[in-house]
Amino acid sequence: MPNIRPLTPELQKTAIEELNEKPERIDQDIAALRLWINQQPHLKARTNDQFLVNFLRGCKYSVERAKSKLDRYYTLRTKYPEYFIGRNVDVDKLLTLFRIGTCVFLPRPLHDNGPRIAIHRMGAYDPEKQNLVDINRAIGLMNQIVLNEDDYAIINGVIHIIDLANVKMAHISQMTPSYAKKMTVFQEEALPTRTKATHFINTPAGFDKVFNVFKPMMSKKQQGRLYVHGSNLETMFEQIPQKYLPAEYGGENGSCVELVKEWEERILAYRNYWVEEKNYGADESLRPGKPVDFESLFGMEGSFRQLNVD
Repeated sequence: MPNIRPLTPELQKTAIEELNEKPERIDQDIAALRLWINQQPHLKARTNDQFLVNFLRGCKYSVERAKSKLDRYYTLRTKYPEYFIGRNVDVDKLLTLFRIGTCVFLPRPLHDNGPRIAIHRMGAYDPEKQNLVDINRAIGLMNQIVLNEDDYAIINGVIHIIDLANVKMAHISQMTPSYAKKMTVFQEEALPTRTKATHFINTPAGFDKVFNVFKPMMSKKQQGRLYVHGSNLETMFEQIPQKYLPAEYGGENGSCVELVKEWEERILAYRNYWVEEKNYGADESLRPGKPVDFESLFGMEGSFRQLNVD
């Protein structure tokens, strides 16, 4: 028997029907993925059963896709430590940024058995004092716990609510096309958590210009899962009933202030995890076959500094 968390009956049903999970084959699928990892001279990856089954579920049990995602996961974190946390994580420094509360995952999934919901309040930080790259690295502390422990997020996916209230040009200018492309590739090609929908609310004037630059970077599937509501939250409530939002939005799904404190405790309990992460990564000098063409993978420069966003 694989050493993995037991699923609720509802989640197990979804895993079988939608992710192609065959409980009697899980051991074999994990073993196949682990064998491949051990045969890769450039890759040092975690190989415990739960970590590997999360990638298999996130790839609907395509072992080849799971291999690709695992490779991307470690390759990008090693190549771009300034963007993605992995080795040499300063938990205390990042926690000071996490406490600002730009993002939290909410305790109740949609309809209590659906996708996990994350709310991003991008106007919560001061762009004169902090930058988006460091803010997102801090959020990565929480994202890692979700990736490792949240079966709702792995099996049912994640719904992101992007609240752009109080976002100014100084915030927007930090989201360069180059950085946006890296984040998009990492989300789509390296993480086992699947984005089921992204809702933009309280969008500022001129948002459409930024949105139209960002949107083509995404896969066609993800483009079809984008929803822009402006200041009309009622249209979002049609898809996400208000009670599944936090108290700050009139809901019953926790309070952002309290959730940040709860997540901080969980992050602190992960301190040793980040010490262990120093042992994992990718060494491009040892990669067999064709090297990764990072320039063609990303290849976008520039910024949104010239756009008029009030």
